[in-house]
Parts: sequence; C-alpha cells; structure tokens
Amino acid sequence: MIQRASVTRSLFNLCNHIFLITLSLLCILPVIQVIAVSFSSSSAAAAGLVKLWPVEFSLKSYEFILKKKDFLGSFLISIQRVILGTGISMFLTVTLGYALSKETKDFRMRTVYAWYFVITILFSGGLIPWYLTIKYTHLLDTIWALVIPGAVTVFNVILLLNFFRGLPKELEESSFIDGGSHWITLWKIYLPLSLPAIATVTLFTIVGHWNSWFDGLMLMNSPSHYPLATYLQTAIIQQDFSNMRAEDVKTLSEISDRTTRAAQIFIGALPIMAVYPFLQKYFMTGLVMGSVKE
Repeated sequence: MIQRASVTRSLFNLCNHIFLITLSLLCILPVIQVIAVSFSSSSAAAAGLVKLWPVEFSLKSYEFILKKKDFLGSFLISIQRVILGTGISMFLTVTLGYALSKETKDFRMRTVYAWYFVITILFSGGLIPWYLTIKYTHLLDTIWALVIPGAVTVFNVILLLNFFRGLPKELEESSFIDGGSHWITLWKIYLPLSLPAIATVTLFTIVGHWNSWFDGLMLMNSPSHYPLATYLQTAIIQQDFSNMRAEDVKTLSEISDRTTRAAQIFIGALPIMAVYPFLQKYFMTGLVMGSVKE
C-alpha cells in the first residue's frame, strides 16, 4: 500500500513538473521570439525566418526609435507620470481601503461611501463628459491630466479593503489602548503587515500608468508632452511621414512594421521587467504570520 502511494506520488510530481515546465515555456518563448524579431533585419522578419534567435542581426529598428529627439522627453514624462501617479494613487487607495474596512458601527457612512465607489465600476459618464471635466478643470496638456483622473482605481481599493478586514482586530485594539490614532494604526501596524498586498497593488498601478497611451493621445495637445506609450504608438504604428528627414526615410526602407512593433513591445516591457523581480518576493510572503500571540 505504501509502495503504491509512493508510485502515485512520484507520477503526480512528474506530471506536475511537465505541466509547469510547459506553462513556463508558453510564457517565455513568445517573449524571446519578440526580442529576436526586434534584433533581426526587416527582410528576415518579413520572410518569417526568425524563430528564437535573431537572423541577420540589426539594430535599425532601435535606431529609428531612439534617435527621435522626442523619445527622451517622452521617456522622462512617463517616469514622472509613474512616480507621481503611483504615489498619489497608493496614498488614496491605502487610506480609502483602511476607512472602508471598518465596521458600520465604527464608520456610520461606510456603506454609503462603499456603494458610491462600487457604482463607478458599473456605470460611467462616458468619454465626452470625462474629457470636458478635465478640460474645464484646466488640466489639459499637463502632467496632472495623466495622473489625477485615474488616481483612484476602485478594484485596487477593494483588494486592500478585503485585506485590511482580514487582519486581526486585536492589532487595532492594542494600538488604541496604547493611545494610537487611526493614522498611527494605519502607518505603523497595518502597512508593515500589508506589504504583499501593497506590492501587488503598486505593481498594478505602475503597469497601468506605464502602458497607458490613450489618455496621452486625447489630453495632450502637443506631441512633446506625450508619455512614452503614446509617443511609440504615434511614431511607429501611425508613422507620420510629414516631418521625416531624408535619413529617416532611408531608415524606414531598412526596417519593417514587424521589427519596429517588436522593438516597441520590448522597450515598453523592459522597465516593468526590471521592477518585477524586486516586488516578486512580497507575492510569496505570508500575509499575516505570528502577528498575534496567544
């Protein structure tokens, strides 16, 4: 009986390893293929010769993107947007999640505010009211137009709300007994225990700001104010030939849409790929371990 259980366990482990390896390859191989295409020549990419290694190695696509004088400016705007947007969004998300995690007896208007935010998930005013609101608050063509309108993501608030509600009530009670206020309880007790949830929401926010291009296209009047995602979308996908120089036209003859789009994907994903390893450890950390002693 024991031997049969051991064989069954070994078979399960083998199948589990095969499944996980296959799943990992399905996630990794497309990324490698995109990188290989971005470093290949236009003729090799157009002919479908590129698999997992560059064919006729070429940096023309990256040269076409990086030599644009607006590229560095748009990159810096995206960095500024991520820093401001993530900071403001996380502050509002954490404070909202903490307040809405309280019971009705402690926060009488909790249900009203909770439904106020939930309704925004179900119903939207539409694109035109969104644009007019930003216009008449004089945010157009400023960095704040990219940061303030989407500062509160209700989905992230709900994530933190549910996490805070799962923390032991004894932690809050002990803080109040020691004379701590809600601010002290939040920043000194709740946040250190919430690093996995905070890291997850932070990553969602960073990715959302970095990859967003539509709001930059709608709210920025000048291309010099475009964030990186919007710049890449307009400079590569909607290639504007009116302002191109002779050398730009020559470069275009040596690249293809496939290689430039692959380069765009790689450049856009590179900062997120650099940030993710620093946040990954929090995903694997236990949420609450040993926080309350019996």
